[in-house]
Amino acid sequence: MPPVIKHMIEYSLVILGSFFVALAFNVFLLPNNIASGGVAGISTITKGVFGWEPGIVQAILNVPLFIMGIVLLGKNFGLKSFVGTMVLPLFVLLTNNFEPATPNPLLGAIFGGMGVGLGLGIVFRGRASTGGIDLAAQVLHKFTHLPLGISVAILDGIIVLTSALVFSVEEGLYALIGLFATSRTIDFVQVGLNTSKNVMIITENVEEVRAAILNEIDRGVTVLQGSGGYTDRERQVIMCVVQQNEFIKLTQTVKTIDPGAFVVAMNATEVLGEGFKTT
Repeated sequence: MPPVIKHMIEYSLVILGSFFVALAFNVFLLPNNIASGGVAGISTITKGVFGWEPGIVQAILNVPLFIMGIVLLGKNFGLKSFVGTMVLPLFVLLTNNFEPATPNPLLGAIFGGMGVGLGLGIVFRGRASTGGIDLAAQVLHKFTHLPLGISVAILDGIIVLTSALVFSVEEGLYALIGLFATSRTIDFVQVGLNTSKNVMIITENVEEVRAAILNEIDRGVTVLQGSGGYTDRERQVIMCVVQQNEFIKLTQTVKTIDPGAFVVAMNATEVLGEGFKTT
C-alpha cells in the first residue's frame, strides 16, 4: 500500500474513532452522570458541579497534557495523536445537542462504555491516541516507577471515586461498569473474536507427534529444546498454534500417539503469519 494512502486511512480512523467516542459520551454517559475515567470523566464531574461545557473542559485539559507529555517524556507523539487530542473535544461540542439514548444509567454505562471502547479501538487502529489521562499516567509511571497499568488505574480510580462523592455511590458503580465495558470493547476491536490456541506439548514421541500435526492437522510446529526440572534430562518441546476449532482434533491426535503426553494450551489473541493473519 502506498504510504500516502496508508496515512490517509490512519487519519480517517483517528477522526472516525474520535467521533464515536464523542457520540457515546454525549448520548449515553453524560446524560446519566457516568464519569467512567479519563478526561471525559473529569468533564462530566465539572459539568455536574459547575455547569461547564464538557467539550471546552476536555480541550483545556488535553492540550496541556499533550504538551507535558512531549516535554517530560521526550517522545514524539506524532501528528495523528495531536489530531486525536484536538478533534475529540470538537466532536463533543458538535454532538452536545444530541438527544440522550436512554435515561437508564445501567444501559448508559454498558452502551456508553462500549461506544467509547469502539471509538478508542478504532483510534488505536489508526496508530494514534486521544491524549488525556493516558499521558498523565505515563508521567506518573516515569516519576514513581509504578507499572503503567497501575498508574492508569490510580488516575481513573480517583476520577470514579470523585464521581461517587459528587453524584452518588450508585453512579460511581455505574462508572466502573462503563470502564469495564470500554476495556473489553477495545480488546475486541484490536484482536477480534478469532482467539487461537498456543499449545506446548511434552512427549516421548516427538517425531510421531510432529509428523501428525504437520500432516493431519496441517499446522506448522516449532521444536524447542528444554530440560526436566526434576530429572535435569534434556528433552524437546513441541510448540504449535491452532485455531479454536482445531484444538480438540490436535489434543485427540496427540493423546492417540502418546496417552501420557503433557499438553498446555494458552489463548493467543493476535497471531500473524502463514495460515493466520498476514498483516
